[in-house]
Amino acid sequence: MSSGSWEEFFAVHLPPTDFEDNRSLLKEFCERHDKYGNRIALVTSGGTTVPLEHNTVRFVDNFSAGTRGSASAEYFLEHGYAVIFMHRQKSLEPYTRHFSGQKLLDMLELDERGPNTTITVKPDSVDVLAPVLARYKAAHSAGALLHVSFTTVSEYFWLLRAACECLARLGPRALLYLAAAVSDFYIPKDRVPTHKMQSASGAPIIQLHLVPKMLAPLVSLWVPNAYVVSFKLETDENLLIPKARAALDKYKHKMVVANLLQTRHHRVILVTPEASQEVLLTREEVHAGVDIEATIVGEIVRLHTEHLGGPSVR
Repeated sequence: MSSGSWEEFFAVHLPPTDFEDNRSLLKEFCERHDKYGNRIALVTSGGTTVPLEHNTVRFVDNFSAGTRGSASAEYFLEHGYAVIFMHRQKSLEPYTRHFSGQKLLDMLELDERGPNTTITVKPDSVDVLAPVLARYKAAHSAGALLHVSFTTVSEYFWLLRAACECLARLGPRALLYLAAAVSDFYIPKDRVPTHKMQSASGAPIIQLHLVPKMLAPLVSLWVPNAYVVSFKLETDENLLIPKARAALDKYKHKMVVANLLQTRHHRVILVTPEASQEVLLTREEVHAGVDIEATIVGEIVRLHTEHLGGPSVR
C-alpha cells in the first residue's frame, strides 16, 4: 500500500506514554547547550519494530544492533559536541558497547570475606576498562550526553520530531546523524488487533503500508538550518551511489553515508552534493579493532565546521 502523509501518520499514532517526560529532557538539554553556544549532534541508533498487536507479542524487526550509532556518539563527544543519543531500547550504547555480554563480568574479581564482599577489576583488565570509564565519566559529568530510547517506529518518529523542535533553536550548530535503521513499512493502528493473534485462526494476512518519508518535513520544516546526514544501506553495489544521490537531490540535505550490507563495517562512501569520498579500513585496521566510525565522524565534523565558517565552537 502507498504511504499517507507524515501529518496523517502522526494523527493516527498516539505519542508514547513517556513522551512528555522525554520532551522535557530534550528541551532542557538543548536550551542548556544553546546557552553556551555548543554544538549538538542528534545520533539515532538501532532498529525500529512494527507491532502486529496492540498488546504486543509479535512484531516485525530488523537486524540492527546499534553498532554504528553507539560508536559514532562517542566520537562526536570526543570532537566536543553535546550528544542526544536516541536509541532502540536494549541496543548498544556509547561506552558500554565495549563490554557487552559476559565481557564485563570476565573483567571482575569477586572477593568474599564474610559480610564484607568486594568486587575489583582484574589487574590485566584495568588498562582496557579505565580509559573507557574515564571517557564515560567525563561525558556525564559535563552533562554532554542525553539518552532517549524508543522501540516502535511510531515512538521513534514522535521523539525525532520532538528533538528537532528543540534543536531548531540552534540553527546550523545542530547536526543530525540519522543512523537508525527505520522501518520502511508499518501497519496503521486501526488495522492492528488488540490481543495476541491466535494460531487456531490460521495464518494471518498482514498488509503493510509504506512509512511516510520523514526526511522531507525534517529538512524543510523541522530543522531547516541544521546539518543533516542520512544513511543508505543497499545489497546491490549498482544501486548504492545512484540512490544516495537521488536522496540528496530530493531532500536537499548535506550528506548520505552509503554502505553495502556485506561490507558496512569496513567500507562506506560519504556522498555530498559536490563529491563522493570512500572510507576504507585496511585488513590490519579491521583486525586491530579500529572503528570506521572514527573516520566517518571526523570527516563530518570537518565539513560541519566548514559549513559554520570557522573553527569548532567548543
